[in-house]
Amino acid sequence: MWCSRLASTAVMIIALCAVVLVGLRLAGFRTFTVMSGSMEPNYPVGAMIYVKPVNYYDLKTGDVISYVASDDKTVVTHRIVEIEVDKQDSNVWRFKTKGDANDVADSKLVHYKNVVGTPVAVIPLIGYFVHNIQQPPGVYIALVVGTLLLAWTFLPGTLEGRRKTARKSVA
Repeated sequence: MWCSRLASTAVMIIALCAVVLVGLRLAGFRTFTVMSGSMEPNYPVGAMIYVKPVNYYDLKTGDVISYVASDDKTVVTHRIVEIEVDKQDSNVWRFKTKGDANDVADSKLVHYKNVVGTPVAVIPLIGYFVHNIQQPPGVYIALVVGTLLLAWTFLPGTLEGRRKTARKSVA
């Protein structure tokens, strides 16, 4: 009996987390896992960060931004240390960034079109979990565990109902 309640509670917690995560995605937030210590202690390795879109005109020195850093589409989160406005076109901005834990600024400037947004929330350690279940074999393990939890929640009641029906038919 307590196992069924435990499984039901686990399924409800997982479903609630899924609803919250999907809701945040629908609201425009994106999630990323912190994979290096360049922004510690504010953004520790293994943390999951929520990034909201931002208008680059609203950014200022000292703001933290997440941006696409290179051709391989790696997203980096660093602090703006300087803003450079193009001399020919004042609508083109480039940002000089630096990790809080780094001694020197990044060598490449960030074009305003590469800015994904600014972090608004950090959840320590959960990023490891999220990162691992997004690729094999973690995705397969998550599917198997989810299926087992659902079966554990709903199957005992269904089997019990069949047993009662079978007993009534025999009598």
